[in-house]
Amino acid sequence: MTPQRNTGAGAEAELPEYAGHYRLESCLGSGGMGVVHLARSTSGLKLAVKVVHAQFARDPEFRGRFRQEVAAARRVSGAFTAPVVDADPEAERPWMATLFIPGPTLSDHVKRNGPMAPAQLRRLMAGLAEALRDIHRVGVVHRDLKPGNVLLAEDGPKVIDFGISRPKDSELRTETGKLIGTPPFMAPEQFRRPREVGPAADIFALGSVLVHAATGRGPFDSDSPYIVAYQVVHDEPDLAGVPENLAPLVLRCLAKEPEDRPTPDELMRELRSVSASYDTQSFIPEQRTHGAAAEAETGAGAGAGVAGGAAGGAPRSGPRAGTPQVARVAGAPEAPDVAEASATSAAPAGRRSGWWPAGRPRGRRLALAAGALGLVVGGGLASVDLLERDNPVAGSSAPESTLPHAASAAFTGWTAKPVSGGEGVPQCSYGAGKLLCARAGLVYALDPEDGTLLWRHAVPKTVSDVPPVVGGGLVLPMTDHGGRVEALDPASGKPRWQRNLPYSGVQYAGGVLLLNGADGLVHGVDAASGDIRWSRTVAGLAAPHFFAFAGDPSAYAVSTSADGSSSRVVAVDAKTGGVRWEARLSGTLTPVGSRGGSLVLLSAEGAYGQVNAVVRYTPASRRSVRVALPVRLDAVQATVQGDVVHLLAAGGSLEAVDLTARKVLWQLETSVSRGSAPVADARHVYFTAGDGRLLAVAARTGRIIGQTRPRMGAHGDRVAAALPQPVIVGSHVYAAAPDGSVFAVDGRDPSAW
Repeated sequence: MTPQRNTGAGAEAELPEYAGHYRLESCLGSGGMGVVHLARSTSGLKLAVKVVHAQFARDPEFRGRFRQEVAAARRVSGAFTAPVVDADPEAERPWMATLFIPGPTLSDHVKRNGPMAPAQLRRLMAGLAEALRDIHRVGVVHRDLKPGNVLLAEDGPKVIDFGISRPKDSELRTETGKLIGTPPFMAPEQFRRPREVGPAADIFALGSVLVHAATGRGPFDSDSPYIVAYQVVHDEPDLAGVPENLAPLVLRCLAKEPEDRPTPDELMRELRSVSASYDTQSFIPEQRTHGAAAEAETGAGAGAGVAGGAAGGAPRSGPRAGTPQVARVAGAPEAPDVAEASATSAAPAGRRSGWWPAGRPRGRRLALAAGALGLVVGGGLASVDLLERDNPVAGSSAPESTLPHAASAAFTGWTAKPVSGGEGVPQCSYGAGKLLCARAGLVYALDPEDGTLLWRHAVPKTVSDVPPVVGGGLVLPMTDHGGRVEALDPASGKPRWQRNLPYSGVQYAGGVLLLNGADGLVHGVDAASGDIRWSRTVAGLAAPHFFAFAGDPSAYAVSTSADGSSSRVVAVDAKTGGVRWEARLSGTLTPVGSRGGSLVLLSAEGAYGQVNAVVRYTPASRRSVRVALPVRLDAVQATVQGDVVHLLAAGGSLEAVDLTARKVLWQLETSVSRGSAPVADARHVYFTAGDGRLLAVAARTGRIIGQTRPRMGAHGDRVAAALPQPVIVGSHVYAAAPDGSVFAVDGRDPSAW
């Protein structure tokens, strides 16, 4: 990939190709502090990655501030912020990745659409009050709340950019003589006594932000930052244009003394009584309903064994299983031959954004250009620029008889920390009678009965969200962007074979490692021997990204038409590299599982890849079944258990979709802001949360029936790139946590956890 070039302020002529193991796809913006890129995780999650400028990377003070930013952003990750996915403050070029949040900044929204209507202002004020309540509860003061740091997402405002925030317990202090912040939105105490700035300063900024949203200007306005600073400290605010029922509350927020300003809780209480016309329901997401529309389609795919043409073009590097977002490609779409079946019920079109006035289109260009910056890079006017079946894959269920002593009713849960130090969360799978985990450049095996460390082996950097697998009777570490691939003896951990072969992506299927080489060439390496079985390009795909599932001898590649209306799905025989079948289906599709000769996919729509349906395609009959979701979901991860697909979305919405009944069985709001890919057996659905909890949900009713304690660890700036999918082995459930621990519980009674 040719490095992107950028002429924005302070940006280097050549930008890096990767931040950590995240490939940077495009530049979203740049500023004095660094550059923000659009990127994708290995699982396909859309990310906004801030990479700091090289000159700051050489500054020890800046590195300290950047560590603080990572720690602060990690502490407040939740419903009202852009959750941190990964970070490396110690890298040569420090970087931090958060979820990509579609939507414009408040600044750009006002610039393009003018002042907000009163109802929008009330929603904005309440949303920001909720955000500040959560930020302050974890002991963080933002100190730079301004319109450019507020994203207007569909589910409410998000506060971003903690570049100059300060945890109350931070040892990093503001230097004398340095003004930190953006003058029109700074509180008087930030000018008078910056070392004593507390949560009330954010309330003052909220008042200034509301005036800007209501009028298009600030309460203290001047071309000179020095005059603005004087006005903030000495003059009364100009509230002309602020709705009369909101003006008194805004004025209280702009009080000169911190103790005279309301708290976030007081703001939310008073907003409920601002006027009789105030609608509290505007802060409640659209309620989901049971049932969904279902369609049957006839795919226009070629038969098995056809090495099809290049309709749809060549994809960019794409996502892995579990995410709906598939990169769009050039090339005219091939119109599918679709036969519609009767729907069980009509599905609503999804949430409508309260930020967008009637008649104004929600343009893709606006959302991508203005709202994509989940991380803001520039400071304010006076701010300082700092800142095969050999084993089930992770999460799959193994027969109870495969686990020694699994039938014993006396299983006692355990917790182990087999690797001291290092960063990242262990990623584990089960195979060869052992629990196999990878973390921080190590692969190790644990006894599944008691957590005893059996062996460990150092490897090149492992893929952060992929556990080891067992293929050909050997343990295969999934290393990241390396030149070496190797296989380990499951009994001792010692290498059985090694091969030096440059590659940029790795997948395992049908006893073969699929390695993506240069110029679209794929190598099929025999897992048992390390011999190269085949090397070839695949089905006209310039850079195929493969999806593979336990017990399935095929690997799947997907390319999407330029307009996102259809996808070409190619099934590749892992043993030969030949095409088993291909089909063109409606929608932007991502494979998430295979069962009984059918492939299960998620269908997404729109510029932001929201999942709108679950699709099952059966190549033997060339027919597909599509079950539409009542409400579109963001950043979905999924697992397939029989005929039921479980979907976990960003924000914690968990849904069960029955592909045979063609309906949504149940939907649960778990309140987990970010979770792992779910895994299920006949009785339960399991997933892990960002704080290390393992949660169990009843598969039949969709009710939470158990959860373990949090296991966060001591380092707030060591954030997980990907949360580990739990592993089910018989009646035992294994999980890992951000503190580096691996633990086991009895899955028969989650309520006893």
